[in-house]
Amino acid sequence: MNTPTAGGSRRLAEHAKVAFRSALHKRNLDLVRNPFPVQVATAMKTLRLGTALDIGANIGQYGAALRASGFTGRIISCEPLSDAYPHLAKRASGDSSWTALNTAVGTEPGEIEINVSGNSYSSSILPMTNAHSSAAPGSEYVRSEKVAMTTVAEILAGQKVDPASALLKIDTQGYEGAVLDGAGDRLTEFAAVQLELSMVPLYDGAPLFDDLVQRMRDAGFGIFALEGGFSDPRTGRMLQCDGFFVRNELMPASA
Repeated sequence: MNTPTAGGSRRLAEHAKVAFRSALHKRNLDLVRNPFPVQVATAMKTLRLGTALDIGANIGQYGAALRASGFTGRIISCEPLSDAYPHLAKRASGDSSWTALNTAVGTEPGEIEINVSGNSYSSSILPMTNAHSSAAPGSEYVRSEKVAMTTVAEILAGQKVDPASALLKIDTQGYEGAVLDGAGDRLTEFAAVQLELSMVPLYDGAPLFDDLVQRMRDAGFGIFALEGGFSDPRTGRMLQCDGFFVRNELMPASA
């Protein structure tokens, strides 16, 4: 019986990988060598960050991904929706370093009305555009509810967070600018910021990719990493991605 050579074994393994990835692609799925949550957790370790301030937590997917990627520090997750928050609270309840807050985050404390989408995670304080609902059927708004709202500055004070050793992650479906406004002068104290960046208007009045990148540059941050996110399945055009920004003086050397 012939024994496969080392080269033959490698070719068989590569053929198997191609077949497996082809099967995933047919289902609009993929596997990546370095998943973005692992990149974020690695960056936080490199920057020696002990806290993740998770604005727009939904049911806790981001915090869970950080934990699965090796982050052991403090997580403070904010979620306003009455149907999503109990799931977040339950997920955080078994973790003594994970705090769940039932609140929206914006420009100033008070109350605000939020639009609830059919898929929950597309919910936003801002009106949704046709570009979003057409690219993601089922994301249309189904109701609205009044929710409490706080600010990043208030959370820093109330939770005794030092932004110099923290990541500010904002996933608020077009409301990122208002959340940054509510951080005030303390924005420039954060070591890192993660934002959703939209290439086209997905929510009325929302800042776009160039607006937010320039705002972060003006605040003293540079782009550390980008992750492709929401695309239009009809055309393949990317509509939204995640941007990870690091304060310029903390940016690791490239070599």
